[in-house]
Amino acid sequence: MRQPLIAGNWKMNGTKASVERLLADVVAGAGAIQRSEVAVCPPYPFLQMAAQALAGSSVRLGAQNLSTEASGAFTGEVAGPMLAEFGCKYVIVGHSERRAMYGEDDALVAKKLAAAHAAGLTAILCVGETLEERERGDMEKVVGGQIDAIIQISGIGAFDVLEVAYEPVWAIGTGKTATPAQAQEVHAFIRNRLAGHSAPIAAKTRILYGGSMKASNALELLSQPDIDGGLIGGAALVAADFLAIAKAGDTAAQ
Repeated sequence: MRQPLIAGNWKMNGTKASVERLLADVVAGAGAIQRSEVAVCPPYPFLQMAAQALAGSSVRLGAQNLSTEASGAFTGEVAGPMLAEFGCKYVIVGHSERRAMYGEDDALVAKKLAAAHAAGLTAILCVGETLEERERGDMEKVVGGQIDAIIQISGIGAFDVLEVAYEPVWAIGTGKTATPAQAQEVHAFIRNRLAGHSAPIAAKTRILYGGSMKASNALELLSQPDIDGGLIGGAALVAADFLAIAKAGDTAAQ
């Protein structure tokens, strides 16, 4: 059985004081998490603070983005080797906000995946459709296309060293959530798409749900056969809610 991964994407939120409190509370509660893997992805300025706070705990550290380049004259960018040096295990790649706001296309996402792997980081590859695309019936076309593009550029082997997060873009920050059946349908579709290239890779790949998972719906979502965790946004900023989701992962994994 795939171990649930509950990863918090803090986005561009937090102050030094609030992050200190949040990290302390997550670390304090993480000892009660028995089966789920827990990770947090703070903004860049807080990575060193987070690395120090998480030292000796079971909570993994991640970042929200990285450059395609390992070093050089790229003002404002952060390289994978830098993230690795500060103790990051994970890095989010291709988040819907990066795709929509900053024009990241599949080719750039593939380069970032390669950069993450070269730096020894495990990428969390985000895929998903907008409300307009879903209403047109284009979910499979869009999500399948995002998966296929990575396979065409990097090969199916890329999925042997990353996690996938399905983001129904229409459910991010809106309070809307795909029903467990809707989410399971897309997760199964993604796994089947991978299985068309490699059944072993498809079977081992963790596919997280990234659409407004919260404490009240986490267990039902995580109990679906192809939902292997969550990429948590707003609820990750409240330690009690985030830990409740991780505990739901524990229950689902029993």
